Amino acid sequence: MTDLFNPLTGTVLDEDTLCSFGDLCRLCGVPADLVLEMIDEGLLCPQGTTPGEWRFTAIEIKRVQTTVHLQRDLRVNLPGCALALQLLEELEELRRLRRIR
Repeated sequence: MTDLFNPLTGTVLDEDTLCSFGDLCRLCGVPADLVLEMIDEGLLCPQGTTPGEWRFTAIEIKRVQTTVHLQRDLRVNLPGCALALQLLEELEELRRLRRIR
């Protein structure tokens, strides 16, 4: 009989989570070049002045993961991803405000 049990693995992130440039690449499974392109495009704003000092928040980790999905599944370029992320974040904020009322 085939074993159907597949345990899930993951990393728990909270608002205070900060990760390095290398950690971001490993967590999201992306090459450093893509992260650098995302920074140049304004999708990510790392804390720190040099790549060795850069720290990324959990929000930016989510932005990288969403960008990877948009590029892989819909073949959206980075400027398109920037627009999509902005619209998704605005939609999330509107939903949050609606729940507060």
